[in-house]
Amino acid sequence: MTTPDSFPRTPGPVQAATARRAREVRGFTLIELIIVVAIIGILATIAVPAMKTAPQRAREAALRESLFTMRSCIDQFHGDRSRYPTSLDELVSFGYIRTLPPDPVTGSKETWVTVEEQPSDEQDEREKEAGSGIIDVHSGSDGVALDGTKYA
Repeated sequence: MTTPDSFPRTPGPVQAATARRAREVRGFTLIELIIVVAIIGILATIAVPAMKTAPQRAREAALRESLFTMRSCIDQFHGDRSRYPTSLDELVSFGYIRTLPPDPVTGSKETWVTVEEQPSDEQDEREKEAGSGIIDVHSGSDGVALDGTKYA
């Protein structure tokens, strides 16, 4: 008596297709690998310079935001009190700003450079005695921004 295992096996259509695919499957050719490496190199060459300036661009964006906020507070102070603040701390004490932001370029709250109003001949003596107030603020850094403008 013969058992099913004793018959010689012939590959069916599925086994034949699998065997054919196994013979045809090969790795990547050297030229394909070289092209992929070249493309990655080109993309890296484009991306690296942009990534090098990213921290400085972030600091400059933070500086613009801090200056905008403080200048708006100075203008609000002037609109409410008909005078400019005598110090940046006065903006904090009167509640126009919660805390002074640190200068993003120098990293310190103490390096802000203030511009005071110049007394005019039309001001009366009482206004001149009260002192001049702060009309603008700049960064205390001596550096230059990416667009070529000075911080201070």
